[in-house]
Amino acid sequence: MFGLADVNSFYASCEALFRPDLRGRPVVVLSNNDGCVIARSAGARKLGIKMGAPWFQIKTQDFPEKVHVFSSNYGLYHNLSQRVMTALEEITPKVEQYSIDEMFLDLTGIDGCEDFEHFGRRLRAHVLATTGLTVGVGMGPTKTLAQWASKEWKQFRGVLALAPDNPRRTETLLSHQPVEEVWGVGRRIAKRLGMMGIENALQLARAHPALIRKNFSVVLERTARELSGESCIPLEELPPAKQQICCSRSFGERITSKVAMQQALCQYATRAAEKLRGERQFCRRISVFIRTSPHAVNEVFYGNSAGEKLSLPTQDTRDIIEVAMRSLDGIWLEGKRYMKAGIMLDDFTPNGVSQLDMFSDAQARANSAQLMKVLDGINQSGLGSLWFAGQGVNTEWKMKRDMLSPAWTTRWSDIPLATVK
Repeated sequence: MFGLADVNSFYASCEALFRPDLRGRPVVVLSNNDGCVIARSAGARKLGIKMGAPWFQIKTQDFPEKVHVFSSNYGLYHNLSQRVMTALEEITPKVEQYSIDEMFLDLTGIDGCEDFEHFGRRLRAHVLATTGLTVGVGMGPTKTLAQWASKEWKQFRGVLALAPDNPRRTETLLSHQPVEEVWGVGRRIAKRLGMMGIENALQLARAHPALIRKNFSVVLERTARELSGESCIPLEELPPAKQQICCSRSFGERITSKVAMQQALCQYATRAAEKLRGERQFCRRISVFIRTSPHAVNEVFYGNSAGEKLSLPTQDTRDIIEVAMRSLDGIWLEGKRYMKAGIMLDDFTPNGVSQLDMFSDAQARANSAQLMKVLDGINQSGLGSLWFAGQGVNTEWKMKRDMLSPAWTTRWSDIPLATVK
């Protein structure tokens, strides 16, 4: 048996956690540059606010009650995610983190000691007591069934177990589930399935696997088998190594000067290099891209990319910045209003394994590793930060976050105070 713990309305719940006045109120969280809605509380859903709705449209509408709007506070969400995952690991140590707010659990042996749904309620209570956040817990003989059972089923009060000894419950619930809502299906595949007479999850589970594989893919065949109770996707306790790292952002203000673009790419290169070292990987290929807005009125769209393949793999921020600046020189066009840029690292090797040539400076490479270790240690200590001069100081193009909440858990000055009257 597998379990999946999923935090309800994660981003919106994080925003309300340290604001008791927002409990039960409509709360929405916006995307980068306060663009569109990416998270909603139950109260916001009741008001008819759609996912992806642009903020400029929502703020002009009249709602029956006040809608509380927040910019994305990724530092807060990441910290609370770690707390939730730690709480889950205290109860079920064999786990796989699937996303920032979801974790698969190995429930092997639970049925011999405890009822599955009783265990789910105990897990849910532990996370709530430890973090203040509410999770939905779904359980099933496959990961796909567990993921589907973790949805917000009001009649089951946040905990649902699809045990193999009760197939009728599973079949009844699958028959009421539109096929497009099945994990990994989506609208386009659902439309093709509908032409074959497969409109709900139960019909997909009962479809012949060979037919699904022939007309679609082995991935959808695996999904169909999982819905029928055949486990095809194992638990991955160690996440696979990344094959690519990309760091990009849309700018809060359009960039028109090359100096500002150099500052932006320097920041992105620094962040990408930190991620690379966190993965304990070295990259051989570095590329950058820049582009204007395709929707700008009376402006010709321009987008381009450039990069280099290194003779020796690196994880040194200085090397990545150097290549990024050279690549930018080849694609920069004056007179354009750029809306987005980014940097991409790929062609990874572990631990810098490579064949050195006779002109390589081995001592310099050793010093590079020591320098990057010191740099990361200072920046991750919380006591201060070091950055490259090319990143700039006062950058007006930074991401727009006008409704950002405090860093409740990661900054001393923002820790909430409790007063006793």
